[in-house]
Amino acid sequence: MNTELNPNKLKKAKIAIYTASVAIPVVVALLFKVRIDGVDLSFLPPVYATINGITAVVLIAALIAIKQKNMRLHRGLMRFGLLLSLLFLASYVAYHMTSDSTAYEGAYRSLYLFILVTHIALSVAVVPLVLFSYLFAWEGNYVRHKKWTKITWPLWFYVAVSGVIVYLMIAPFYA
Repeated sequence: MNTELNPNKLKKAKIAIYTASVAIPVVVALLFKVRIDGVDLSFLPPVYATINGITAVVLIAALIAIKQKNMRLHRGLMRFGLLLSLLFLASYVAYHMTSDSTAYEGAYRSLYLFILVTHIALSVAVVPLVLFSYLFAWEGNYVRHKKWTKITWPLWFYVAVSGVIVYLMIAPFYA
């Protein structure tokens, strides 16, 4: 995109990223304590698992696009990936505000918990990584963007794929 940001706008963008990186997990944690009764959103888990799956496919397509030097397609796919992540987050929080948690009772409980804990921890860590990677590309700092995406892309991909795996493992135990 090669948009030159003046230092003041760049500083504001970085503050916004730091703020979002802290606020998103805090707000999500607080919203988990809110309970809205009488609303049935039990249809959402397969929806947000599908969103995670589509996100993983979009990330692969974006990687292929940039390797083929198709920056326009790559940019569009990454924006779509960001939108999907926001849709996932909104549907995930909405479901958990209206439904009780489901306990995993299967034989692979340790594996499930490992995947779940790493999924949650990395989903928190990936927020600033994705946002800074995007900022670097937006400002035209492709060297820094590329350096950051070598870490960001595999983590974001893991979060997307592990979200699907967590859903598939827990789905038989939904009430």
